[in-house]
Formats: sequence, structure tokens, C-alpha cells
Amino acid sequence: MELEGLSEFQRDLLDVAQKKLPKESFKIMRKIGSKARTQVARVARSEVKKKTGNYHKGFKRGKAFKDEDGQIVVRVINSQPHAHLIEHGHRIVDEDGDEHGFVPGKKVMEKGIQKFDSSGQFDKMLEAWLDDMLDSGKL
Repeated sequence: MELEGLSEFQRDLLDVAQKKLPKESFKIMRKIGSKARTQVARVARSEVKKKTGNYHKGFKRGKAFKDEDGQIVVRVINSQPHAHLIEHGHRIVDEDGDEHGFVPGKKVMEKGIQKFDSSGQFDKMLEAWLDDMLDSGKL
């Protein structure tokens, strides 16, 4: 997710907050990840009409962690074993092993995260959190 709506001052505050208040930073990223998970699941319900398994129940927010660049990130995943087939596509094979075509992937995760990014919720939540941190005197 990109930080487009934040001013330069807010970006500097975010860097300071991640260094000075790592527990609070992880907490807000978990909240943002939960909102992203909800958005991705909503897109999945609209894109994938067939309800033959637990695909729609499998969307989860992962743990917040620091990546190799030092940024705090959180993942949204689908824990179902057939999720990658819906996401990336799969071959259609009969009992004899003969191939009868290919089902293209729905790219649900990609579409859901793009929709979450364009909604502006990420920026609004970060701005509100930074304002709260400034008001409470933690920053």
C-alpha cells in the first residue's frame, strides 16, 4: 500500500512513531490489515459466485512484522488449500488425465487490495492515529 495522501510532515511523524512507539505501530497496522481483509473478502464474494467450499471463510489477516526495509507490514491471506487455484487459475483435467482447457485466475487479492488503496481508508486511519498520538503527547 502506498502512502499517497500523507503530507511530508506526517510521513516524518510516521517514521518517528515507528521507531519510538513500535508496539503502537504494530497495533495500528493490525487494524489496517483487518480493514483490508474485509475489503478483499467483499471483493471475493462479488467475483467468485460458486460457493462449493470454504473459500470465502478462509480470508485472514497475518501478523504485523518488519520487512527487510524496516517498514511495518501486514499480510492478507486465504488459508484454504484451493485458494491459489481461484487466484491464479488452473487446468481442467478429466479422470483420464486429458486436459480440456484452462480456467483463468480471478486475481481477487490484487483487486481487493487495489480497491482498499483507492478508497483512502489506509490514509485516513493513519492520519487519525498520528493525530491521536500527537494529542496524547506520545510523539
